[in-house]
Amino acid sequence: MSTAPFVRLHPDDNIAVAARRIPEGTTLAVDGSSEVTARETVDLGHKISLRPIEAGQPIKKFGQTIGFAATSIPVGSWVHVHNVTAGELSLDYAFCSEVPAPPTPITGRTFLGYRRPDGRAATRNYIGIISTVNCSATASKYAAQKFDTALLEQFENVDGVVPLVHKGGCAMAYGGEDHKQLTRTLAGFARHPNIAAYIVLGLGCETAQASFLMENGGLIQLGGASSSRTAPLVMNIQEQGGVAKTVAKAVAAIRDLLPEVNKAQRVPIPVSEIMLGLECGGSDGNSGTTANPALGFCSDLLVAHGGTAILSEVTEIYGGEHLLTRRAASREVGEALLERIRWWIEYTAKFGERIDINPSVGNKKGGLTTIYEKSLGAIAKGGTTALRAVYKYAEAVREKGFVIMDTPGYDPASVTGMVAGGANVCCFTTGRGSCYGCKPVPTIKISTNTPMYERMIDDMDINAGRILDGATIEDVGREIFEEVVAVASGKQTKSEAQGIGDEEFCPWTYGPIT
Repeated sequence: MSTAPFVRLHPDDNIAVAARRIPEGTTLAVDGSSEVTARETVDLGHKISLRPIEAGQPIKKFGQTIGFAATSIPVGSWVHVHNVTAGELSLDYAFCSEVPAPPTPITGRTFLGYRRPDGRAATRNYIGIISTVNCSATASKYAAQKFDTALLEQFENVDGVVPLVHKGGCAMAYGGEDHKQLTRTLAGFARHPNIAAYIVLGLGCETAQASFLMENGGLIQLGGASSSRTAPLVMNIQEQGGVAKTVAKAVAAIRDLLPEVNKAQRVPIPVSEIMLGLECGGSDGNSGTTANPALGFCSDLLVAHGGTAILSEVTEIYGGEHLLTRRAASREVGEALLERIRWWIEYTAKFGERIDINPSVGNKKGGLTTIYEKSLGAIAKGGTTALRAVYKYAEAVREKGFVIMDTPGYDPASVTGMVAGGANVCCFTTGRGSCYGCKPVPTIKISTNTPMYERMIDDMDINAGRILDGATIEDVGREIFEEVVAVASGKQTKSEAQGIGDEEFCPWTYGPIT
């Protein structure tokens, strides 16, 4: 990619993306044969028209339609929400018509992880406190707070005690879809390989009963994640005699667990056992130009190594789903994705809204104009390999290769679902500067542009903005892949260094609270 002041992503595009701020009156060379003069200032990540676009004509980016001109747009104009409307797309799904051949396998690469007694691969070594309901959240936090840094330093192989607390767990239909989804999420974290051992704390009278979680989340059959325990400890505050007594018993139980959990040692594990969660948040106009395609290259590398890459946020696939149905491994996989798209259209309509209410305020300030533009850039994180499966929220991911999980576009809820499904490393691209972190799974933050990377250096792990200065997508993609392996092996991310991740556990609930 050149160091030009703008980036044209496809020969069919009638716009280009500003690689740096383009002042009004700047003359730009296009394709070496013509020139465009900026009629107004165009900020980093925003779009400039390369030729006149008549009202109603499509706006092209990535070689795809991202919207339609709301008015006539002269050449050299700033192209954004003031002169673009999303409109309706007519997409050709062409199921399985462009299924790529499997990548050439890459073997022999390992990372240093924890091998659990049941064979699962972990990248971190935490003790978890699973709170069934918001009413037990405070007790869970109090129990975790008893283990400060000084105490945990005596157990150098234990990454921490994490209270997995949330705002729900009651006033929902017992055994209903929301209850089942919460159960999948809590159980997914409890049995996550990065959770070496756990206890379950409930209030006692909530809908999300601990007994329901244990029986329907498969936790009784699983038993304790620590080899020294036959079953996890389950406590209800009402049965224990109040918060103080519950906290004291929980603290005593965790103290007993620490020596056993500390016995874990990192050993070489095939890279094929890395399950990578792919997320973007606080996106900007350069997300689809730099960080997301670079992460897509990393995803392809991981798939070639036999690993798994999970694309999430189905609401941010809308408008680009036809590119994924074409590379679906089977018609059933492609139809499963469309079924999820239709579900979201119907779901938002119940509240008088549309699925295309995205992009957010920050996205628009960063140059994203329509949900189609955002989606086409977001799906680049998934690389170019065949789509192997589509999973429900927090469902255990079994398939190797590139898969999709149905999550909302809200970042904490989205990552929570992927971690519950088994992701043991996450990569999070951002253009505006999201500061997300997630315990018990490390999150690698990837900046889409250099100014933000330099401004937020304490939060960003990798600068994909180098692509705008001449680095290749492949080079940055390899850098991300090597960082994934290093972090899986124990390297601390920027969010981990700041202790971020205790508050980001966010199970998605979509039903009525009564």
